[in-house]
Amino acid sequence: MSDVKKYIQKRVLKDRVFALGFEEGYAEFKIGVILRQAREAAGLTQDEVARRLKTKKSAISRIENHADDVRLSTLRKYADAVGANLQIRLAS
Repeated sequence: MSDVKKYIQKRVLKDRVFALGFEEGYAEFKIGVILRQAREAAGLTQDEVARRLKTKKSAISRIENHADDVRLSTLRKYADAVGANLQIRLAS
């Protein structure tokens, strides 16, 4: 386990506010990473995805880097633009 993971694990156990904020922030970060990976796997640039969605490259960058509050309709369009199938799963 890396030093960063050890630090996070200890901090989560000690600090409830940190734990809640970390989980929420990580979920948002993870969505952006998944979107970027899907775009890259499709061999597309942010410019190309932006053109397909009739938007600007900065909008695609914002979605990939700050994925908080992204609409489901936007995720569907993004998935279509990169040739992916959007699947949503709830887990406990």
